[in-house]
Amino acid sequence: MKHYDFDRVIDRRGTQAKKLLQLPDTTPPDFLSLWIADMDFACADPILEAIHRRVDEGILGYTQYGTPECLSAITGWFSRRFGWEINPSHIFFSPGVVPALGALVNILSQEGDGIIIQNPVYGPFAGKILGNGRRVVTNPLRYHDGDYTMDFEGLEAKLADPTVKGMILCSPHNPSGRVWTEEELKTVVSLCKAQDKWILADEVHCDILRAGVTHHPLLKLCPEYSHRIVACTAPSKTFNLAGVQTASIIIPNPEYQALWKKQMIDRIGLFHPSALGITAMIAAYNESEDWVDQMNAYVDANFRFASDFIARELPLARVIPAQGTYLLWVDCNGYGYSPEELADRMLHKGGLVLDEGVIFGDGGAGFERVNLACPRSVVAEFLRRFQKALS
Repeated sequence: MKHYDFDRVIDRRGTQAKKLLQLPDTTPPDFLSLWIADMDFACADPILEAIHRRVDEGILGYTQYGTPECLSAITGWFSRRFGWEINPSHIFFSPGVVPALGALVNILSQEGDGIIIQNPVYGPFAGKILGNGRRVVTNPLRYHDGDYTMDFEGLEAKLADPTVKGMILCSPHNPSGRVWTEEELKTVVSLCKAQDKWILADEVHCDILRAGVTHHPLLKLCPEYSHRIVACTAPSKTFNLAGVQTASIIIPNPEYQALWKKQMIDRIGLFHPSALGITAMIAAYNESEDWVDQMNAYVDANFRFASDFIARELPLARVIPAQGTYLLWVDCNGYGYSPEELADRMLHKGGLVLDEGVIFGDGGAGFERVNLACPRSVVAEFLRRFQKALS
């Protein structure tokens, strides 16, 4: 087994990297960008080798999704990692999880319908709901003593509203890093089942877990409600493949499958994956498991390193103990800055481009989200700047 070097610093300038280009107008020239959720780690060797072979063949023509090779790579991964046996006929292509959520919101609800999200949560959830003319119904997570839990009483009440059609569940949760327990997930399903509401489960971060933590795929955990659940998965976060635009959407309900095909194929014509996307995904799922295990161990160490520093040097800040994802969620409210002041200090005093907590909705003010999928030396530089910005 190869030992991968996650300490290697890769210069991404000149590669059209979004994290280096989509910046505030007043960003200083010596900025450190740790906002968007992609890694600064080189992809696993089998992925790069497979892409090189495909390029060397000289043709990058129309490529088919849903071939036996493609589907067996997907089903094999989730079977090995989670014991989740996916019916290959339930797997559908999307260029990403966010486009899939937008399409699903569109086909499973009508204009004016309400859809529940549990904020603070990934901002594009609300964006896709509003963009499709639906209503965002917030059921905020409960934040107590540095941890997050679901408000089941509030969820039950909101699901009882006949104008609410379903909910988007972030599992693992972004930005807090909570990996929901078996009991929590079963409670969500039971509440939705009581009101016959659908669930869109965004499980894109499912493979990135702290040591000893278990993720429970919702469709595996609650197969009796599979006709009302759609699971959104992708190799993008796990293998640093966001740029190849390949996701897999698991839709067991035949009626939902027909609606998906009508929307994505008949109306939009979005059914051809990129040649390199399929090549990368197959190599990732079939040959790159050792890279994922090593990456998880490295990210775990980054979390310990950052958490220990902040506890020691910035006692008024609180790190939320993430059980999954590579995203550090830090409560900076103890320093008393307004969200605007906090953002200004991060950018202009620290030279840091981070995800400000306010973009995750109510409950995010005063927080910072930091991408720790980067070399340890970069984490150390972030911490130095973070301390300077808050001091």
